[in-house]
Amino acid sequence: MKTKILTLLLVGMISAMSNAQKSDKTTFDHTFAHVVYFWFKNPDSQDARDTFEASLTKFLNKSQYAKTKFIGKPPKAIRDVVDDSFTYSLILSFESAEDQAAYQDEAPHKVFIKECEDLWEKVIVYDSQGIEQ
Repeated sequence: MKTKILTLLLVGMISAMSNAQKSDKTTFDHTFAHVVYFWFKNPDSQDARDTFEASLTKFLNKSQYAKTKFIGKPPKAIRDVVDDSFTYSLILSFESAEDQAAYQDEAPHKVFIKECEDLWEKVIVYDSQGIEQ
């Protein structure tokens, strides 16, 4: 009986730890946000889009600093205040400004830029530090 109880407790603890680790990777960290908008030279090129998506995904999967990751494309704007002129957006969160600075120097980040910089004509970055709530 004691063995069954200990086994159940152990399984429960492992499950809880696993769920905690999963939520750490999917919960947006409000400490530091990095938002990037890309405008392609040829936004209608499927080859350019395929190259960009593959390279960006490969980079983000290797990043040791980016906590949460979102790659997006603009939906068709239905309101005048919505800017849908960009080709892709990237939203990342970091545990600190220092982590975001380190991310800039990561080898995978530099490879991504080298592989894709000829695809875009304009890039705008918005960095934000979270406020206390």
